[in-house]
Amino acid sequence: MRKVVVTGLGVVSPIGIGVPAFREALFAGRSGIGPLTAVLTDRLSIRIAAEVRGFTPEDHFDPRRLPLLDRISQFAVVAAREAMAMAGLEFSDALAARTATVLGVGVGGIGTLDDAFHRLYAEQAARLHPFTIPRLMVSAPASHVTMEFGLTGPAFTASSACASAGHALATALMLLRSGMADVVVSGGTDAPLTLGTLKGWEAMRIVSPDTCRPFSRDRSGMVVGEGAAVLVLESEEHARARGAEVLAELAGAGMSADARDLTAPDAEGAARAMRLALDDAGLNLGEVPYVNAHGTATAANDVTEAQAIHAVFGPHARRLMVSSSKSMLGHALGAAGALEAAATVLALRHGVVPPTANFTEPDPACPVDAVPNEARAVPIRAALSNSFAFGGLNAVLAFRTA
Repeated sequence: MRKVVVTGLGVVSPIGIGVPAFREALFAGRSGIGPLTAVLTDRLSIRIAAEVRGFTPEDHFDPRRLPLLDRISQFAVVAAREAMAMAGLEFSDALAARTATVLGVGVGGIGTLDDAFHRLYAEQAARLHPFTIPRLMVSAPASHVTMEFGLTGPAFTASSACASAGHALATALMLLRSGMADVVVSGGTDAPLTLGTLKGWEAMRIVSPDTCRPFSRDRSGMVVGEGAAVLVLESEEHARARGAEVLAELAGAGMSADARDLTAPDAEGAARAMRLALDDAGLNLGEVPYVNAHGTATAANDVTEAQAIHAVFGPHARRLMVSSSKSMLGHALGAAGALEAAATVLALRHGVVPPTANFTEPDPACPVDAVPNEARAVPIRAALSNSFAFGGLNAVLAFRTA
């Protein structure tokens, strides 16, 4: 079976635009959660979010192109540019045809949809912008990435709520192993900070009023975020042949469906996905010292995820480091799994386990070592990255040092 390696990373996140800024803030435990500014809050009880601050579209795109790009596509293209530059790829026609593009998207161009509905229903507009549909479709980010680099191989979107990017990366792994592609540009993107979307989250009553504290006894819910992360994946043979620097190996993936409830997580389904990822990667339990948790800081998720980890790892679970990057990044929905995959690759690459920020006190119902508040300089050779979505759709990625 072909080995699959990571040769490029690109990040647009609430804690930094670009990998260097992202890495520095991640290892420092610096949270990107703050007052919500993207939307007027007079009609919202939600007052905080994890926003990508300092992102000016005109700094990245020709003004003539911007009318075609929802914020979700802007994030994807900027992250892909950085990942491609890091990978150092140059595309001939032959390689372009052997390069796939698979991106995870949760809600699509919801900013465009929100604006269109406001014009239609509030302003009684007779016409909408002619680019409304091309901007809002969930496949738009993948299309824009292909056009940016002239990639003519398979290209599509994975959309499975909060597991979208995990499923996208798992699909990329399968494409490379099967020989259908030599390179895959994969990851996830989302920009859900609109009035309509936030009103929907508000109605679920699972959003924190202050901050995201995964695995803490006094956790009060999730925080909605935004951003993108893109990974360049290659067969090891292809990467070595061109002398590429290898950042890590994507060693395996596991996917499952709970088939039980639309919103309540299930430990059995999550555990099954973790076991499948470990088996696919050929990893023994003792070889994995770190799990980058889904870790949303909701009452149900953190307990269920801790139960699943203990079910899979048994006594070794007590020695695992289990941190949640959402404590800093918020929950970027379709982009979450990609941002967390990037965090996991950086942890392996630099021998630093990122912390769970905002941690206060342990919850006996979540008996895990959450790496509270301070990163740990610990060489690690393998790690899991968990993504568990509404609808009981689970994706777990296994990475190891290359």
